[in-house]
Parts: sequence; C-alpha cells; structure tokens
Amino acid sequence: MDPSLLPSLAWFAHIARHRSFTKAAAEMGVSRPALSQSLKTLERQLGVKLIYRTTRDMSLTEEGQHLYDAIRPSLGSIERAVRSLGELAGEPTGLLRVNAPRIVAKALIEPHLAEFLGRYPQVRLELEMDDGFSNIIADGCDAGIRLGESLAEHMVAVPITPMLSMAVVASPDYLARRGTPVTPEDLVRHNCIGYRHTSSGALFDWEFTSPEIEGHDLALEPKGNFVSNDDDETVQAALQGIGLVQHMDFSVRKHLDDGSLVRVLQDWCKPFPGFYLYVPSREQMPSKVRALMDFLVEKRESVPV
Repeated sequence: MDPSLLPSLAWFAHIARHRSFTKAAAEMGVSRPALSQSLKTLERQLGVKLIYRTTRDMSLTEEGQHLYDAIRPSLGSIERAVRSLGELAGEPTGLLRVNAPRIVAKALIEPHLAEFLGRYPQVRLELEMDDGFSNIIADGCDAGIRLGESLAEHMVAVPITPMLSMAVVASPDYLARRGTPVTPEDLVRHNCIGYRHTSSGALFDWEFTSPEIEGHDLALEPKGNFVSNDDDETVQAALQGIGLVQHMDFSVRKHLDDGSLVRVLQDWCKPFPGFYLYVPSREQMPSKVRALMDFLVEKRESVPV
C-alpha cells in the first residue's frame, strides 16, 4: 500500500463518520477547504468518486461506503493504540471515550460525574450515547456499556449493576380510572405508552415470564396513544396519568418510593443480568479504563433496585 494515502484515508473516515465537512473540520481543528482538498486528492488518486456533495447535503457513494466500512475498524484500532501510549500505568490521564445507552448515561454515570472527574482530574470523559449495540473498536471508543444478555462471549466485561427487572408502572390516578391489570393479557384493555428504539426504529416489545408455567415467555407490542424515543418522556407520560409504561426498575425506583407511580404485574417480570462495562481486552488495559471500571463497580451497590 502507498503510505502517502494514509493521511487522506484518515481524513475521509472523519468526513464519512460525521457526514459533514464542517463537523469533521471542527473536531480535527482544520479548515473546511483543507478537508475538501484532501478528499479531492484522494478521489483523484483512487480514480473513484467517494462522496456526493451539494450545497446543503452530502452522502457516500457506493464505493465510498465500501471503503469506509473496510477501513473504519483498522483506523479505530490505530486511534486506540495511539491514545493508550503512556497511559498503561500511573495516573489515569487523557481522553476516555465510552459508548453507552442513554438510560445508562443518565442513571448510572450522570449522578457520579463530579465525583469521578474530581477523583481523576487528568481524565477527559466523552460519553457517546447510543441505544444500539456498538462495535467499540471500530468506533474508536475505549469501553462500552450494555446489558449482559447482549454481549458476545469473547467480550471482557464486568457487571456494574445488580440483577435488574422490567417494571410495569402507572400513576395511582390512572389505575383508579382504568383498573389494575392482573395478567399481561389484560393490557389489551389499557393505554400502553410505547418506546421506539432510536437506532433501529423498532417499537420496544414488553416481555413477560409466567410465574406459574415454567419456560412460558411472551412478548407484547404496547398499544396506546403515545410513543416516544426518549426514556424520560415515557416516564413523564406515566406520571401524568396517560397510561402504563414498562421501564427498567432502577429508573422508576424514586417514583415508586414516593408513591407517584405504582408497580403492577411484578410476578410476571423476571430478573435478568444487568448492565456490564465491556472492553476489547484485559491485556495492557489503560489506567483510565481501569479507573472507570473500578469506579462503576464501586457504585454498583448504590443502584436503586
């Protein structure tokens, strides 16, 4: 491979990731014209068009998408290797990029931000909120957080929450008006608040396990007059008496404790392994990653389940 192509390929990957010259230039601290010229040079060297550009929008060509998909994992590994140099031992320092679902960022990291950054002042934490499963190596992240059931066996992962369960909840006012469901089948007569996954666009199914019949699981699509792709918004709707919502138990614990929400169908909501912090490898783990791992494990028992 011609080594002279490497800088242009790296610039191209940044442009493709952001789908924006302006955002890529701002992130890398270079001018937009310089990025544009680098791309033109690369296209000329390769003899293909990589990006369609208009005054208002841009998109990858078929060849551009193929190239981006092929080089992204390697560039992510190089970026991680460069950032980890000098961070393998000693005081945690440098940029720490963590990919996590929004619910985790808000409930498990946000409450402890000041303490973590105060304890490790040389660390610069960057949270990338993503509700889909992320390839942290390809995306250049140091660590990710996901449910244990969604992790591949080869992942190096540690639990940062106890066992969790889904909780179906509603306001006392709603239950007084509409009655209390006793089985999941009763939900067809209720207004169920839906959550739509940001990454896939799919509506989140409510899952249940029979407390009486071994191995009898069922999933129901919530039917109601309100859907949101924001976790907090669905809880707010339940607090206003709009309907029932199914959510992680730790995210609604404070509302259950103060009585503003009431839990139903608890016997049908079986506990499952909670969230894990996962990393590519245990070998030569940077001290900043080890610091975050130990910190979140330390806070595990404070998760309100």
